Amino acid sequence: MSLLRSVCVFCGSRPGLRPAYVAAARGTGELIAAQGWRLVYGAGDVGLMGEVARSTMAAGGRTMGVIPTHLLAREQGRRDLGQFVITEDMHERKKVMFMNSDAIVVLPGGAGTLDEFFEVLTWRQIGLHEKPILLLDTEGYWQPLIALIDHSIAEGYAEASMRDYFTAVPDVAALGERLRAALS
Repeated sequence: MSLLRSVCVFCGSRPGLRPAYVAAARGTGELIAAQGWRLVYGAGDVGLMGEVARSTMAAGGRTMGVIPTHLLAREQGRRDLGQFVITEDMHERKKVMFMNSDAIVVLPGGAGTLDEFFEVLTWRQIGLHEKPILLLDTEGYWQPLIALIDHSIAEGYAEASMRDYFTAVPDVAALGERLRAALS
């Protein structure tokens, strides 16, 4: 019996302004299902979260959603997932998602997505894990973030090795290549 691999996807609870963001979210869900991996995500049925989950499920993929009680209504928590976990708070949500995944993928999103990215990046920086962290840089969405991290390194607030703790990929095809290599 093969080991079930799980991919944590952090992304926006809004669709964003560019159709490419929705297309990338759908493609990510289809990729996860096609590879036989399980999607671990924020359990919402809105924005890019909803797109990733719906496309994973439509392609026959397995899902695990994790949502804090205070966001059940706002993010329209999906209860028809393979596994549905309700947490007390956001910190517990992130921890449960992280602990139940083998790789982290970050799609476009806002403050919550940035919080999730920086938490797993910091955990990697201080040696708490070695899971791959992949930024899906749809239409260059993450370029300002990467520039900020490079600025932080240049100004002496982080080691140059910080750039080794995550990888930006331009599209779902490249994401698939990286994930297959990391999870094989």
